[in-house]
Amino acid sequence: MKNWWKILTVIVMFYVIFQGLLGTVPRQPILNESIRNLYFHVTMWFAMISMLLLSVIYSVRYLRSNAIQDDERSAEFAKTGILFGVLGCVTGSLWANFTWGEPWPNDPKLNSAAVGMLIYFAYLLLRNSFEDEQRRGRISAVYNIFAFAVFVPLIFVLPRLTDSLHPGNGGNPAFSSYDLDNQMRLVFYPASIGWILLGLWITQLRYRLKAVHRKQLENLAERPLERINS
Repeated sequence: MKNWWKILTVIVMFYVIFQGLLGTVPRQPILNESIRNLYFHVTMWFAMISMLLLSVIYSVRYLRSNAIQDDERSAEFAKTGILFGVLGCVTGSLWANFTWGEPWPNDPKLNSAAVGMLIYFAYLLLRNSFEDEQRRGRISAVYNIFAFAVFVPLIFVLPRLTDSLHPGNGGNPAFSSYDLDNQMRLVFYPASIGWILLGLWITQLRYRLKAVHRKQLENLAERPLERINS
């Protein structure tokens, strides 16, 4: 069965949403019920990194093959990654508002994430500024590779070198060291897998829709030639 992973995605996401909202969680000072956001905010960012990594892989493939399909797949994976990045920022702001008292405190990781998102928004603008497919593909691919190389240190390395409110950064202990118990792991790990699978599904649908649209344009372009020949 070819689409088994889509069925798995639906089952996992139903499980994650149900357990994430209604399951029991450890009681921690300040965090309280807001710790449920761990199933959404953190795992969405895992999905974002996965999508952006796949986008870079297809960018490298395009630079080697010049196949327009690789460029389009790279672009769609990047767009899905940006979607998860925005959702991660929104859920993070909600979490910060409850735990730190404001939706966007002056925190290195939050600021780095914002810079990273702006870098990828620029990627979308860059793609839309070219008419020629080959030129757009090659320039976008090179930019995408460098964007990922900058983005990863921005959100994973730099916050660890300075004081940060985020767990696991700036000397703060990570979640797993004090409150991510075995019961939460039973939801956290499936959530990570579920969001990644959902990202793959979204990207596949977007790519197929784009392929259908491209085919329709090709058919429209062939019709005048058919009339001339007839």
